[in-house]
Amino acid sequence: MTQNNSSHSLENTSSCKHQETIDRLRKRLNKSLLGKEDVVEMVLVCLLSRGHIIFDDLPGLGKTTLAKSVAYAVGGEFARVQCTPDLLPSDITGFNMFNQRTREFEFMRGPVFSDVLLADEINRATPRTQSALFEAMAERQVTIDNKRRQLSPSFFVVATQNPVEMHGAYPLPEAQLDRFAMKLRIGYPDRAHEVEMLAANIGVSENSGHEEEATLTPSHLWELQRHVSEVSVCEAIREYLVDLAVATRDHPDIALGLSPRGLITWQNVAQALAHLKGRDFVVPDDVQEVALPVLDLRMGGDLETSSRNVAAILDSVTVPVVNTNS
Repeated sequence: MTQNNSSHSLENTSSCKHQETIDRLRKRLNKSLLGKEDVVEMVLVCLLSRGHIIFDDLPGLGKTTLAKSVAYAVGGEFARVQCTPDLLPSDITGFNMFNQRTREFEFMRGPVFSDVLLADEINRATPRTQSALFEAMAERQVTIDNKRRQLSPSFFVVATQNPVEMHGAYPLPEAQLDRFAMKLRIGYPDRAHEVEMLAANIGVSENSGHEEEATLTPSHLWELQRHVSEVSVCEAIREYLVDLAVATRDHPDIALGLSPRGLITWQNVAQALAHLKGRDFVVPDDVQEVALPVLDLRMGGDLETSSRNVAAILDSVTVPVVNTNS
């Protein structure tokens, strides 16, 4: 009995430490993107569930700032790719170059060999170049000249696309979109937070603001992600998720229903949200709260249409009763 109590105490201590770390990370990211607590929460959900995120929003709303803040907070390496039509797959993954002095090929690492990768205006890259990220996002590895090279286990892609300017843009294929966990929109801050933002930027140089120590290390992040993956999902919740997925496939206004990979992603982000709320088990509210950003990405259409379709899907499936006391 004493041993069991001791073990339980150690688990509680570990969970408290994880929660304290997440609270510090949340506070730091909210400081970098004022007035967007809901967006920061979903970014944390993606990060902890080992998902990737795409922002479908206008320029200048803080997407790059937020991506950099995540990289600095986890003490990881940050890389940025400005996507253009002339960008090549090797510009992202890397390539082998012949060294005249050593008479051998040397591998030149691309920006995917980072902890956080910002793919800015990803829909301006050609489909061939977009596909260079497929393997990296799904398997945390790239294959170059028949040799597999491992990426950071916590490799995290933040992509952006501008919903207004469509000239010279290439729509992302479904296979690419399905490798993201969520699509988010930041939107404009409210008046009070914009005034606060202006005050905070007086006397601030472009390179300042990143001198704080990292909130956690990449290895600590990996430990957090592993901990999140162990959050309990009971059979009733699993069946609920499957019923919701089937509802997307049967919906007359949705051309392409949720894939099995998308279903697993939905479960993963629900686990992360439960963890952020201090629980070690998923409840229906977690599934519902992340439904729009997960499904919006995969259903196409504008936000209003996606919101309406998601609401209809959630209403069409009976919500299970889960015992939260067990």
